Amino acid sequence: MQDFENKVAVVTGAASGIGNALAQKCLDEGMNVVLADIEEAALERAAEAFAAQGKNTVLPVKTDVSILEEIEALAEKTISEFGAVHLLFNNAGVGGAPSVLESSQADWEWVMGVNLWSVIHGLRVFGPIMVAQDTEGHIVNTASMAGLIHGGGAYGVTKHGVVALSESAHFELEQKGSKVKVSVLCPGFVQTNIIDSDRNRQERYSHSDALEPTEEQQARFDMVTEMINQGMPPAELAEIVFDHIRRERLYILTHNNFNQIVENRTKAILSGENPQQASIL
Repeated sequence: MQDFENKVAVVTGAASGIGNALAQKCLDEGMNVVLADIEEAALERAAEAFAAQGKNTVLPVKTDVSILEEIEALAEKTISEFGAVHLLFNNAGVGGAPSVLESSQADWEWVMGVNLWSVIHGLRVFGPIMVAQDTEGHIVNTASMAGLIHGGGAYGVTKHGVVALSESAHFELEQKGSKVKVSVLCPGFVQTNIIDSDRNRQERYSHSDALEPTEEQQARFDMVTEMINQGMPPAELAEIVFDHIRRERLYILTHNNFNQIVENRTKAILSGENPQQASIL
């Protein structure tokens, strides 16, 4: 996809972080932008700030991306307002549930619902619409470097799932001869609010068996928080993403300091050796 002027973008998780930066980049490229987020107050603030720039149309839509019907409603509002969608960012996500054995059922369902099922919903709902338009289009699914290395509990499981899902969609669209392309975004640490994901945790995923963190868990939390705070600015990441969209690249890797970890994992798989622990978030 090369021409963005007056085209339509849909961005989930658009109220803050990576999604907010992607929305800003879309506006800078001359696009109309649909902003989707579950955090209503932050969504309204973001929409007002974007509208004040006097660029193209901004449409905020409160959306729980883990619910199929809300993604369907998002698509209906997008088509009703603009008549088409050309660029889709399945970006919304949460951190959490790092332990496979100790995370609760509610933890797993929350992380799987927001991080993986939302991308499945986005592809299944928006994908056919974009293909039927028979125009240039692009879908970017936000995974993580955690989708290319091992570990990370439920978070890592969902991000590996998003990578596999994106690869499958890439080949399927290619076989159809579609003008719609797919990328999977696998960043390292970025300056976002992901460490505070619980602020938007839906009531249906609440649980009563949450435990106070151990000293070791708290130390790891503090370390990850600091790495996020020192991470890549979202605006810088958005520039990288658009460069890869223009080049129609499937994999978008933004932090080359993780390359050795990815290579070591691949070598361990091919050699049959057990891997050394190296995980992200």
